[in-house]
Amino acid sequence: MTVLLSDIARDRGIRYFLISFTDLFGTQRAKMVPAQAIDRMAVDGAGFAGFAAWLDMTPADPDILAIPDASQMIQLPWQPDVAWLPADVLTIDRQPLAQTPRLVLKRVLAQAEAMGYRVKTGVECEYFLLSADGEGVADELDRSRKPCYDQQSLMRRFEIIAQICDAMLALGWGAYQTDHEDANGQFEMNWMYADALVTADRHAFFKYMVKSIAEQHGMRATFMPKPFMHLTGNGCHTHLSIWNLAGNVNLFDEPAGKLGLATLGYQFIGGVLNATPALCALTNPAVNSYKRLNAPTTASGATWSPNGISYAGNNRTHTIRIPDAGRFEFRLADGAANPYLLPAALIAAGLDGIDRQLDPGAPCHNNNYTDPLPAATVPQLPGNLLDALRNLEQDERLAQRLGTDFVAAYLKLKYQEWQGYCTQVSTWEVEHTLDC
Repeated sequence: MTVLLSDIARDRGIRYFLISFTDLFGTQRAKMVPAQAIDRMAVDGAGFAGFAAWLDMTPADPDILAIPDASQMIQLPWQPDVAWLPADVLTIDRQPLAQTPRLVLKRVLAQAEAMGYRVKTGVECEYFLLSADGEGVADELDRSRKPCYDQQSLMRRFEIIAQICDAMLALGWGAYQTDHEDANGQFEMNWMYADALVTADRHAFFKYMVKSIAEQHGMRATFMPKPFMHLTGNGCHTHLSIWNLAGNVNLFDEPAGKLGLATLGYQFIGGVLNATPALCALTNPAVNSYKRLNAPTTASGATWSPNGISYAGNNRTHTIRIPDAGRFEFRLADGAANPYLLPAALIAAGLDGIDRQLDPGAPCHNNNYTDPLPAATVPQLPGNLLDALRNLEQDERLAQRLGTDFVAAYLKLKYQEWQGYCTQVSTWEVEHTLDC
């Protein structure tokens, strides 16, 4: 017997539902639907004008339909009379809108399933708590040069941190730790890994939740990659493993393997490293992202972000780290990464590596900050968003897995964004060029 959303609403005291989808720039778009109308909307979908979001559509295009995924409903812990429903976007004739991020991830996961794999991921989301005007960190006492794990600064923000952590616990995410991160005013919260689509939905909701609760406390939360040049930026470290279809055997786990990783895992890593120049357009999608990569040393003494395309064991100075058996950590992505496109890009690249049995070579053992390997040994990351977009445009294998329609739409909008950035005259330009 199918349980209707209206029945759930009545049992849980839900008055409204947010039918929500995430566009190509990571912005969440929603319509608020009263509980009395939700059953019809669950079938017919909520209508949107596609041009109003970042989806590469025009005002002349017909409406699009957001079909909610009731299995991933989340009741807002801070406002329990409202529930959030992630949605898939269809055209008016009920065909998948190929360029929408959640469907891009589903497309790649279907490819993994066809190969006999189930992908599980976890994310570590870093963010800053700023003053309401966004001009500085909210805690004026948080001034330590090395603030990572600072107990005093963490506990001064206990009220908001505990509220977010309590919410994740109530939602059953398995939250297990929170810490003050390496920059003043910066925090990170960790919860248990899960199937890739579940983690992506939770990642999207987490960003919404943190921003909403911060506003309740008179603050502004930001996941911006590099809001302050002298401080460590916001990463979004992603952990990934491949399992059998039943989800009870980790196919990356090999105790006798090098660093506890099976050959399958190294082939996957080989695919990711091979595609990294193009992946940056998706995992580091903002103009500001490249202020975090290849950045000068911060006040704490380290940026904690990669500066070359390499992998290592338990060594945080490389793009990929293998912290223990059965998984790897992708340290390149930042807080601007789309919750759905980040895992989609990683999985697409890794599956290509498995297909082609790519060998990533030997792991690196150097401190890549103080003792970097030569560029001939460790390829460099793109220097800016334009370079990353050009790399994505040239990567036909990645485009085939992600979907050529999606890649074309994404590149079109991102090139427009780059051009918009280039039309601005910065303070630096005025200071250095006005007297020419």
